Amino acid sequence: MNIYSALQIGDYHTNQCEDHLVIRKTASDKIICAVMDGCSTALESHFASVLTGKIIRKAAIEKSYKDLYEAAPTSIDEELKEIIQSIFEEMSFAKKQLMLDEKELLTTLIILFYNFKENKGGVLTIGDGVICINGEITEYDRDNKPDYLAYHLHEDFNDWYFRQQQKIFFEDLKDISIATDGILTFTQVKKANTEDKINFAQYLMTDLTYSETEEMLNRKLKHLEQHYGVKPTDDLAMIRMIL
Repeated sequence: MNIYSALQIGDYHTNQCEDHLVIRKTASDKIICAVMDGCSTALESHFASVLTGKIIRKAAIEKSYKDLYEAAPTSIDEELKEIIQSIFEEMSFAKKQLMLDEKELLTTLIILFYNFKENKGGVLTIGDGVICINGEITEYDRDNKPDYLAYHLHEDFNDWYFRQQQKIFFEDLKDISIATDGILTFTQVKKANTEDKINFAQYLMTDLTYSETEEMLNRKLKHLEQHYGVKPTDDLAMIRMIL
């Protein structure tokens, strides 16, 4: 198994990268991966995505200890729900403790949970973004109006989770990617060295070029810039796992 990641500030952004990513094992055979995209029109949007990443890391650590002493849920859906509930509760707690405004917590979230032993997993997308499972790409586009998790922290978690439609469960995994919507914003920024056309999302999410190096995604991004003259105008956070 190889895990690749890339985090790049968008060409139209000048201060901070508002995206963030997390990769964390909860056991020898289980892993959590997540990408976040802070809302550009909110308050200090980079803070929201980084804070969410820290909360996910805490949830992963706590799950690793909990699984040592308690029986883990019997289904991928229940395990994913358990992780999301921990994030939901920690974010609610952080909002109260730090007296944060809702606008300081606006970030999208794509979270992947995978069990290597069972070769099963699930992905929940809260807001927008792109996922690719075994070569099949799914885009979630909410017309720049994501339904952020922060909007629902006052609600009952079970009711909110039940309403989530952007969940995909899978098995027999060979190749999976999750990415913020920056992957859809590649734009010509300088003259290309070729007239060839390329699908940028497919190149990053399905093509195996440079897979022998852990810097595969960063090398692909550099190749796109140098050869095709394109860069993402929005921030991009991406994780790809190849078994």
